[in-house]
Parts: sequence; structure tokens; C-alpha cells
Amino acid sequence: MFAESAFPSWQPHPEVWLLTAAIAALGIYVARIIQPKAVAAGHPAISRNQKIWFWAGLFVFWVSTDWPVHDISEERLYWIHMVQHALITLVMPPMMLMAVPTWLSRLVIGEGGFKRFIYFWARPMPAVIVYNLLIAFSHWAWIVNNSITYGWIHYGLHTLIVFSAFLVWMSICGPVPELRAPPPMQMVTIFLMSIIPTIPAAFLTVSEGVIYSGYDHGFRLWGFDVVGDQQLAGVIMKVITGFYLWGIIGFIFFRWAFSQPGEKQKYRGKLVRRDGTVVDDPEADDASPDQDNEAAEV
Repeated sequence: MFAESAFPSWQPHPEVWLLTAAIAALGIYVARIIQPKAVAAGHPAISRNQKIWFWAGLFVFWVSTDWPVHDISEERLYWIHMVQHALITLVMPPMMLMAVPTWLSRLVIGEGGFKRFIYFWARPMPAVIVYNLLIAFSHWAWIVNNSITYGWIHYGLHTLIVFSAFLVWMSICGPVPELRAPPPMQMVTIFLMSIIPTIPAAFLTVSEGVIYSGYDHGFRLWGFDVVGDQQLAGVIMKVITGFYLWGIIGFIFFRWAFSQPGEKQKYRGKLVRRDGTVVDDPEADDASPDQDNEAAEV
């Protein structure tokens, strides 16, 4: 079953190491340099759970993009490629978003064009439409076969898909309160994330011939032939990720259904006063108009 020659030899991926180290350094900088100023301005400190989510999300990112997962997914087995995609779009983004405190998100988003972009595209429907279109496009045979050969296609497509995944998850577990959708809409959004992937998954699962010729080579690993590899990729895409997404839907539903009436979210979206200031909670009439912009002064 295990062919020593078929297992890809170790290859350095300095771009992955540099990006991982940069994200880690940025996290440390935020915790040690920016956080004390934010706390002094009245914002809450970064919690222990947020720190755990950050390092766990960074670990998932590193494992899924470095050797051997990256090399096996690009050179040997398409079902490992499916696992890699699931990790960087369905697991890592919500982890990293739950690690970000609200004051930091407001500081990063700012008040200019980037904020307008995020506030438009991070809404559930635009975000999930873009995400599903990119997922469908990424399973086009020409794209899959050429992404193995041309690195710019591979990295460019992965960047777009991961960024679109972050936009979708912003409405589910993002750090900006007014961008989080109400629980019923969160469940609908996650459900819609699972629809389009089932189409290529169905073709892969029942395929009896080679769909992705880029994986039809002599280097077979762990006894998988090219058709069995494709079929297992379809099962992972349709069944495994489906159970994962429906598990999140179930968690959101039961947390929402069994919450106390006073705990249920009374307000959806954002309230804009006549003077142009944004209020997260419309019931807080005496809130300071500048409350949401304090982070910009940190």
C-alpha cells in the first residue's frame, strides 16, 4: 500500500514559512503593543479564547499549506487537495475571525474605501454568491490541470477563494457586530455554502473515467488509482464537509432556540443617525456618537 518512491520528498516552501511567521509576528505585535493602548481607551483585552483561536487557526493554515499536505495535494492525490481546500476555507477562516477583537477589526477596516468594500461584500448574499462561483470555477478541469503546472494560477485562485471565504464567515462569526447576520440567516448562509460544491462532488463520486488528467500519472500513493482518487475527493467534498457544515448549522440553531428571550438578538444590521454616526445598539440612545471610532485613535 505505501510506496516509498511515490511519497513526495521534502521540499522547502519559504513563502509559506514567511507568511506564517509574518502572521504570528503581527499577532504578537497586536497583543503587546496595540492592546495596552486599546485597553487604556476602554476596550476589552484580548481574551484567552481569542488567543487560542488565533494560534489554532495559524496552525491549521501552516499544516494545510506546507509539506507534505501541499505537495501531496498538488502532485499525487486530488482527495488530499479537497482536504486542503476544506481546511483553508471552512476551518481556518472562522478560527481566525473569532480570534479578532472588535476594536482591532474596526482599526483595520478603518473609515475609507476598504470599509465600504467590506460592508458591501461581507453581507451574506453577495459573499456567498462570490464564494460559490469561485468554488465552481476552481473545479473546472482546465483550471485544476493548469494550476498544477502554473504556480500563479494555483496561488492566485487560492488567494481569491480564501478571501471570499473570510467574507462569508464575517456574517457568521465575524468580529464586527453590525456585520453579523441573525442566526436564521447564518444557517441559510452556511447551507448555501454547501450547495454548489455538491455538483462537482456528484460528478467526481460517480465518475468512471479520468476527469482531471493532471492527476493521471504513474506516481500513485497509498494504492489509490486515479478514478478512486477522484471518487474519494467527491465523497469528502459532499459528505465530510457536508456533515461539518450541518454540524455548525445545528450548533447555531440549538444555541439560538434555547437562548433566553432577553438574550436573543433584538437588532439586525446597523442604525445610522442623522449626523452620519453608526450605532451598533439602537437601544443605547445615550451612547456616545464617537464610541465606534475610538479604535481609530489607538
